[in-house]
Amino acid sequence: MASFNTLPLRADLIANLTTLEYLEMTPIQAASLPPILAGSDVLGQAQTGTGKTAAFGLGVLQSLNVKRFRIQALVLCPTRELADQVASEIRRLGRGTHNVKILTLCGGVPIGPQIGSLAHGAHIIVGTPGRIEEHLRKETLSFADVHTLVLDEADRMLDMGFAPSIDNIMRHVPSKRQTLLFSATFTREITAIANRIMREPVTVDLGHREEVLDIEELWYAVPDDVPRPRAVEMLLMHHRVMSALVFCATRLETQALAEHLAAEGFVALAMHGDLDQRQRDERLIRFANGSATVMVATDVAARGLDIDALGLVVNYHVANDAEVHTHRIGRTGRAGESGIACNLVTDREMNKVERLGIAPPHTIAPLPLPDAACLDGKRPTPAMATLQVDGGRKQKLRPGDILGALTVGKEITGQAVGRIHLRDNTTYIAVQRGVSQVALSLLSEGKIKGRSFRARRIR
Repeated sequence: MASFNTLPLRADLIANLTTLEYLEMTPIQAASLPPILAGSDVLGQAQTGTGKTAAFGLGVLQSLNVKRFRIQALVLCPTRELADQVASEIRRLGRGTHNVKILTLCGGVPIGPQIGSLAHGAHIIVGTPGRIEEHLRKETLSFADVHTLVLDEADRMLDMGFAPSIDNIMRHVPSKRQTLLFSATFTREITAIANRIMREPVTVDLGHREEVLDIEELWYAVPDDVPRPRAVEMLLMHHRVMSALVFCATRLETQALAEHLAAEGFVALAMHGDLDQRQRDERLIRFANGSATVMVATDVAARGLDIDALGLVVNYHVANDAEVHTHRIGRTGRAGESGIACNLVTDREMNKVERLGIAPPHTIAPLPLPDAACLDGKRPTPAMATLQVDGGRKQKLRPGDILGALTVGKEITGQAVGRIHLRDNTTYIAVQRGVSQVALSLLSEGKIKGRSFRARRIR
């Protein structure tokens, strides 16, 4: 594997990569960073979890002129969750560079505070096409100085109907620019949009070579007398992982299954399009920080959910598309860890598997469901609990302030505190379940940076 030191990156970026322990490049980084840093347009095919965010993030930061307080880079993402992750990663990559300002512009939240933030300027904008387009209509956003444009998970943006918005945004971005487009698949639509907005791009096609290498895919036959929700329970109890993602086809199915699992003692959350933004944020954070063991989601809602330690994926029904199936099972077995992907199928669905070309039929021998006796066992208990403090970035809070408030009296050790997610006016803190009540008392009865804040546990 090639080292980041071999790249013509600024010294501050190299030094920060060392502190982050980013020493060797992933395949997508090694293939795409040289042409990105050379200023070429790049059309890259890579899955979530391969390190592509760091690839284009370093390219954006390398070409940034921090002293020029203008919007110089635009990153478009399909969902707010992914936009938040991308912005967070670019902040981490650029923390050794003085005074880089990154703004996230997404729907689902009031536009007024975003307009206020834009009035103070920014270097990098990360956002969703719909909200970016809205700012352009209101003339609260100018891309006159943009020299780098990134489309992340472009295939999903097209799936969600954002093609007209993207074309409209392109009319506001200078034609003389560098364009970086990353997609999990190279469809006809992706080729068409690349031809419209890119100039002689360098193509980086890793295909699926990094996928499913550490994934055991299992097929389970569902008898007529066993309801599918019960079959999911059996798989969860049999495999007993601490983090499982169940894919359903519809919002109603997703909500119903999550409620069923919760009633059966699982700490299960639903993720679908009917939730408001606060609910989506809280549920994603709880699942990511280990405060919930099961997430039941639709495909679109799960986009942007990036959990390295995901031990199990369950397909409630077979996907309607082979690419969707591959993307689903590719959520597990990441970062060098092994994973399990389970598919619930009937005889009729086996015909669908053959028709879609998901897997050669002769290679699939559906297993019987685990013994129902496994349902008598104790449900997996999350290791963490999530606390919420009614204060965030706008109150000048930092993760270190939260950690200090929790550990100052030595009632809680730093090892008992997990991820801390800062939002504008809210902070979410993961703590070990055994000390959650003590932590809640420390936050609600004590002070953070000399101020009192309301705190509660999210259940």
